[in-house]
Amino acid sequence: MRHRKKRLQLNRFTSWRKATIKSLTRNLLLYERIKTTLTKAKAAKVWVDKLISLAKDNGLSAKRQAFKILGDHKLVRLLFNEIANRFKEKTGGYTRILRLNRRRGDNAQMVILELTAIKKVEREKPKKERRLETKPPERKPEIPEEKPKEESKPEGPVVVKEKPTVVKKPTKHFLGGLRKIFKKERDSL
Repeated sequence: MRHRKKRLQLNRFTSWRKATIKSLTRNLLLYERIKTTLTKAKAAKVWVDKLISLAKDNGLSAKRQAFKILGDHKLVRLLFNEIANRFKEKTGGYTRILRLNRRRGDNAQMVILELTAIKKVEREKPKKERRLETKPPERKPEIPEEKPKEESKPEGPVVVKEKPTVVKKPTKHFLGGLRKIFKKERDSL
């Protein structure tokens, strides 16, 4: 009997499927929002929710289990220090799936998989607002610059010294070494 054995196979071998889900999980924790297909998002959502639940525990054993999945100490530190703190009061619902249009090539349902508590990032203001906020630059009083004195020209003939010509060595060509291997026909006798 196969009760409660459901898993999303993603039409891959076991090792390929695990690598795909691990990659999606790592990218979701790094960027907090990824665009993928619906079935991949459902598969990765389970792993991400488990990792965030582990991170809320914040013990050495939990960190080792998270490292076994993520494989990166910096990512484990990010998960336990920053991401888990955002979900302290929640008991579930750490991720959400937002549907997009279907992919043109194979008509697969595209989605955005994101964390529900995203770190707020200050975005740049539109150009119109920036122009209104900026003040015109203050004008500084102009100070007359001192002009360098002209040098007096010597009287008499001017002798111009010519630079000696430098003979450049020919550059080595890529096929230069091959010429030794493939000699001309007259050398083969």
